[in-house]
Amino acid sequence: MAQKIQTDTIKPASKKNWYESFSIRGYMQVRYNRLLETNENLKCEQCDRSWGAGGGFAIRRGRIILSGNLSKNVYFYIQPDFGSAIGTTQNIFQLRDAYIDLGVDKKNEFRFRIGQSKVPYGFENMQSSQNRLPLDRNDAMNSAVSNERDLGVFFYWAPEKIREKYPQFINDNRKGSGDYGVFAFGVYNGQTANRPEQNKKVHVVSRLSYPFKIKNQVIEPGIQGYTGKYVLPVDVRTSGVKAASGFAFRDERAALSLNLYPNPIGLLTEYNWGRGPQYNPEKDSIEVKNLRGGYATLYGRIKSKSKKDMFFFPYTRIQHYNGGKKHELDARSYSVKEIEMGMEWQVNRFFELTAAYTISKRRFEDSKLRNNYQQGNLLRLQAQLNF
Repeated sequence: MAQKIQTDTIKPASKKNWYESFSIRGYMQVRYNRLLETNENLKCEQCDRSWGAGGGFAIRRGRIILSGNLSKNVYFYIQPDFGSAIGTTQNIFQLRDAYIDLGVDKKNEFRFRIGQSKVPYGFENMQSSQNRLPLDRNDAMNSAVSNERDLGVFFYWAPEKIREKYPQFINDNRKGSGDYGVFAFGVYNGQTANRPEQNKKVHVVSRLSYPFKIKNQVIEPGIQGYTGKYVLPVDVRTSGVKAASGFAFRDERAALSLNLYPNPIGLLTEYNWGRGPQYNPEKDSIEVKNLRGGYATLYGRIKSKSKKDMFFFPYTRIQHYNGGKKHELDARSYSVKEIEMGMEWQVNRFFELTAAYTISKRRFEDSKLRNNYQQGNLLRLQAQLNF
């Protein structure tokens, strides 16, 4: 049986004191990315900073999750990470989530989430790294929100019968994303997690996603979008790089998602379009430019016949992205084509091993790094502990 992972939202009320329902859980990932490496200059700052030259064994994530119901309609969730990195210093203790869920009806079908949490944009962005198959999130969708999180207020709605399904998709090893409602609407700073707001204009986001069953297969299509104005912080600008309007840029996207839960074959695909800040190497300036990109992940769910809590997940993901990454230096310009083939082996509910072979072509340019096209292959390994 797969590990029973609690959903990150309001739980049914009990007669216990709140501290008696207090929960502590988490996971840790240790990686090595340098096997069969053909180009040490091939890197991905958004993905895993231990890629390429200077990389070695690294703690990719070390999450501790504190959560519990204070009352029937009040739930809290706090998640720090001791696997964060700042500059060349690794394993910094940094906040990921800190929010309160407030239910406004008896069944908690309508609720508000207040604090720092995931921005409801995309399926893979919502999916925990504890459950996701590819070692890193795709460039196209994840470039919308660094670390997937920001500070704001989000409204979620889902019927009780649908909310009951979300934890099943995780607990039954169907690689679910958690309970982020059928409908979501929110306002947030727009500068990404753990960064202060830079203007008085909030970002606005909305998402609609509904799981339904066709025979023995569950399908969940989704549509989402956001709009706002992003200010490029001083610490991610090269001295002398040009930009108009005080480094404030229009930032807006729309995306389509389709998830086919594995039975035993699964498919997750998403694509987004939009515009946002992007470095232009021809003018040495940052401009608002069009962006587009997406991915498709085909995978299988194979349960061991000899051990009830052992699973195998072979997968292949292809992706491409053309656009800027606003949270990187000078809103770094990217052109990405990549394929990742791997296998996740869940030895039991506490321990997992993943091996992934990546074939990548990346052009990433900023004011310091021009005409930078890198191509290469590498084998990546990850051990994951669940507790």
